[in-house]
Amino acid sequence: MIVFDLACDAGHRFEGWFASSDDFAGQQARGLVTCPECGSAQVTEAPMAPAVSKRAALSETADQARAMREWVTRVRAHVEANSEYVGDKFPDVARAIHYGDAEERTVHGEASLDDARELIEEGIPVAPIPGLPRSDS
Repeated sequence: MIVFDLACDAGHRFEGWFASSDDFAGQQARGLVTCPECGSAQVTEAPMAPAVSKRAALSETADQARAMREWVTRVRAHVEANSEYVGDKFPDVARAIHYGDAEERTVHGEASLDDARELIEEGIPVAPIPGLPRSDS
């Protein structure tokens, strides 16, 4: 069995079930396929959206989430391996480095959203590092 989305010349849309494409074509040629709403025999196939299984869509979403988690994990590991952790003193240390009051180096730590905005407004380059939920919870 095959299901076709059909439309009549009056614009009514409906489904038709046929044994095959040839069966539909034969019935259509003989005027046997009619609109259930208006009775018109001027019926053609309507464009159909391809069927996409929910499982395939969920699998693709899961793959994207896994790829994003791996990317964030790599970014965090790179930052942690190539910079000094200064904890909640990050805003003060970043300012001191920027203004030449502390040794030039790359640092990472914690800052509130307000602190990060102030650093950016002062021209101090900062970027948030995405966190990840714990995988063992």
